[in-house]
Amino acid sequence: MVNVEQIEIIKHIPASELSQKIKEYSLGAKILKRLLFINMRYSGKNVVESCKLMGVSLATGYKWQERWNLEGYAGLAPKYAGGKPSKLTDQQKKTLEEILRSHDHWTTSEVKQLVQNEFNIIYSLDQIRRILRKLKMQFGEPYPQDYRRPPDAEKLLKKTTQDE
Repeated sequence: MVNVEQIEIIKHIPASELSQKIKEYSLGAKILKRLLFINMRYSGKNVVESCKLMGVSLATGYKWQERWNLEGYAGLAPKYAGGKPSKLTDQQKKTLEEILRSHDHWTTSEVKQLVQNEFNIIYSLDQIRRILRKLKMQFGEPYPQDYRRPPDAEKLLKKTTQDE
């Protein structure tokens, strides 16, 4: 009986709520580490010693101390910049979405070419995929269609199978 669960886990809360609690705790853990660093500085340890004990670089230690000196406790909260702003404006994104929704199948290469032609913006294929995911759109190679297939193929198939 290898790999058999002895005790099952009881799911008291949904997985999404659990993930949120983990994120909140990890934020608290980051602040705790920074507070411990500041506490070491209060107790007379220099920046080099405090950084060694906390396992962070000197640059990080000095950054934490500077933020503490300027803003106090609030300065220790992580600040996420949010990344580089998009080359496409919100209006351009709406226009792109309307164009993309007008046809059923798009490849990432086709979308890349469309963005370049319509908005004069060059994106990598990876960035095009990110944009399409954000728009909640499917992308990839469409299923190949046989050029010899009649337009009413399903109807003909149904008719021939019923005749038999």
